[in-house]
Formats: sequence, structure tokens, C-alpha cells
Amino acid sequence: MVDHVFHEGNFGAICKGLAQGDKDLKKILDTYGYPPMWTRPNSFATLVLIILEQQVSLQSAYAAYNKLSQKIKKITPQNLLQLTEEELRQCYFSRQKIGYVRGLATALTSQSLDLKKMALLPDDAIRTELVSLKGIGDWTVDIYLLHAMQRLDVFPLGDLALVKAIKEIKGLTHATKEELIDIGDRWRPHRSIATMMLWHYYLQKRGIQIIH
Repeated sequence: MVDHVFHEGNFGAICKGLAQGDKDLKKILDTYGYPPMWTRPNSFATLVLIILEQQVSLQSAYAAYNKLSQKIKKITPQNLLQLTEEELRQCYFSRQKIGYVRGLATALTSQSLDLKKMALLPDDAIRTELVSLKGIGDWTVDIYLLHAMQRLDVFPLGDLALVKAIKEIKGLTHATKEELIDIGDRWRPHRSIATMMLWHYYLQKRGIQIIH
């Protein structure tokens, strides 16, 4: 059983511990309060939403996801595979993302991928399984590990909001990937929670509300 996860019982204490060790994270906590504990179910629907979120605004991703949800009621691999390409286009899916979600749905219906069994695997093994599918790269896996698997030490450096937030709170105009990794290393083994604190800062500072 994987025990390196966050949950309601340890989330607040980890936020507090990170703030004690980093004055900039403390400032976030003092200014904006605790971040929401953003979690999602370990499901096909969650992976579809994360794929939709690739390289677009959250609003665009949710618009497509909600349109799909209205179309097939329950977002399952079987239901999605019954839709034609044109029907998916009407749900605002790009040609590429149609291929990605169909590939994922096929892997699940053929049982070459099993999300329940995968939940018992360590982070690296989950990453290996998922990136073997077309359209799923490190950012998608990071967001899945963090939100759906609630793993404690995920650091999604491919996430632009996270990178912008780090630069802002640390007063950096430019930062190399190595410098960002070095900053993140100070938050081990709780980089997932630091990430959520930084997302919280990013959204609150800009007055962005996530509506879906």
C-alpha cells in the first residue's frame, strides 16, 4: 500500500510545516490562507479532463469537458468510444486530443491499463505506464499523480502557473530549470503541497476563480 499521500488529516500540518521552513510560503499562508485541497477521482474522466487542460486555459478545458459530459452523461471509456470524430469535435476536442482520449479509452477497455491497480504502484512506475500512451507526457502524469493519486512529492515544472508563482515569490526575473529544481528540492518530500500553495497564491493574486 502506498503511504506517501496527502489527505485531510495531514494537509494543514504539512502546509504549516512548509511555511515554517520558507518565509515566502509563510507569506502566502499569512496573506491568502490555506489552499484548497485540490483532488479529483482516480478515473478515466479525470484523465480526460487533464488531457483537455494541456496547453489551453482552464476555462476552455472545462467548456469541452462539460460539453462531453452533457453528450454522454457518464464519461467512461465505453461511452466515449461510441462517439464519432465529428461528435467529439462538436464537444470542442481538437483532432489531436480526439486521438489521445480514444487511445486512453482503448487501453482501458482492453485492460492493458488498469487505474485501480496502478494506484498501488510507486510514482515512477505510474509514470512509465502512462507516458507509453500517445498524448500523455510528464505534465499530464504530474497533475494526475498530484490530484488523483494525492502523492506527496510531485513537482510539475511543466506547469506555467507554478513557474510564474515561484519566480514572483522569490523575486526572480529569470530562472533556469536547474534553479527551479533547486528551489523545489527545499520543499521535499512535500512538493505537492508547496505546489498547491503556489497555485493558490497565483489564483488569489490574479482574482481567478475556477468554475467548472
